[in-house]
Amino acid sequence: MTEYVLTLVVRVEKGERPGQTDALEAAGRAVLVMLADERSVGEGEWAGAMRAWQDVRIRDARIRKVVRRGRGAEWRRAAALPGITVTWGTAVVRVFPPVPLDAVPKELAKLQVSGTDFEDPEELPALAPDMPVLWINPELEMSSGKAMAQCGHGAQLAWWALSAAGRKEWAAADFALAVRTATPAKWKELLTSGLPVVQDAGFTEVAPGSCTVVADHPLLRR
Repeated sequence: MTEYVLTLVVRVEKGERPGQTDALEAAGRAVLVMLADERSVGEGEWAGAMRAWQDVRIRDARIRKVVRRGRGAEWRRAAALPGITVTWGTAVVRVFPPVPLDAVPKELAKLQVSGTDFEDPEELPALAPDMPVLWINPELEMSSGKAMAQCGHGAQLAWWALSAAGRKEWAAADFALAVRTATPAKWKELLTSGLPVVQDAGFTEVAPGSCTVVADHPLLRR
């Protein structure tokens, strides 16, 4: 059976690197924007590929995503392909509709996966009340690119778990979300909360079955 992958490209210009949390939050929002786009549903031009990609829920529960980086002419060539660009703080991320693993456009396939290790320039602000949060496992070490993919997974699991009314409410809020690393105590609590948990397939960096992100949306706690 054909396996599909969704690609995200983060813009990393020479001397201009996005902040870590901005990049993670941009990745989560980019996936949500793609899921909600009119071209991704019904008879939209991306709908067939989106359905084929999301059928992994039935087959093996994997959500294939890859995060790459681009700059200069590479970024411009990638940005010319069909997709959606999300700008969030210091981060610019473009998300592309899913394609079969062996049919990734050359403009994307040639982009590097490595080199996405970002840092936050300053202390993160306090979380706003009722803000959806993607909580990262404090015990795992992941590159920024890996963590971006995991945040994309978490956002998608939250989207799947919400009702139609909940999705509409989130979209109306411009898919507001935050990403934070949980404390060990918080992480233990989250794992028993019944909220959506990302379990990694183990293709890269972490062991298969590792819990990487918990999606904590207020509407899922009601």
